[in-house]
Amino acid sequence: MNPFTRKLVLASSSPRRQYLMKESGFTFTTEKPDVDETFPDTLPVEQVARYLAEKKAEFFRLNMKDEIILAADTVVILDNTIINKPEDRAEAIRMLTALSGRTHRVMTGVCIISKEKEESFDETTEVTFQTLTPQEIEYYVDHHKPYDKAGAYGAQDWIGMVAIQKIIGSYFNVMGLPIHKVYQYLRHW
Repeated sequence: MNPFTRKLVLASSSPRRQYLMKESGFTFTTEKPDVDETFPDTLPVEQVARYLAEKKAEFFRLNMKDEIILAADTVVILDNTIINKPEDRAEAIRMLTALSGRTHRVMTGVCIISKEKEESFDETTEVTFQTLTPQEIEYYVDHHKPYDKAGAYGAQDWIGMVAIQKIIGSYFNVMGLPIHKVYQYLRHW
């Protein structure tokens, strides 16, 4: 069910976000914003995801016509520290080792803009991993190549099936988009 007469643009190249939007009934195009995904060191970790989503949406502002832009960013937070996407195999292994047997937060910030208005929100989900062996971590990294994922894992992948012990909050948020909130917000656009 796509309630829009206007063009909807998903400002993301994430296949997971595209899948969630499509399965929720939205018709959209995708455009990847060309932005530097850095943030001020002084910014509280709880504000980073929304800040980056707004930065991605803002990239489109100058060339906007009548479309609606939806941008999102997902971060993993462990011990009040952001765990980004891993640069390489060794970093992915370090990240997953740090998450093993612990609870972390996944925050996704979302920004929706048009020429007339702008709305931003975020969603937080707590994820608890069972303890993983070094062999399990290496298997996952070598077979699933999680280099495009915050925290070096995808909840929908093998590791999500065998390692996630408990989720408090939205599973889809952990995949990269709190689609239930996105749907509610877009209904009013």
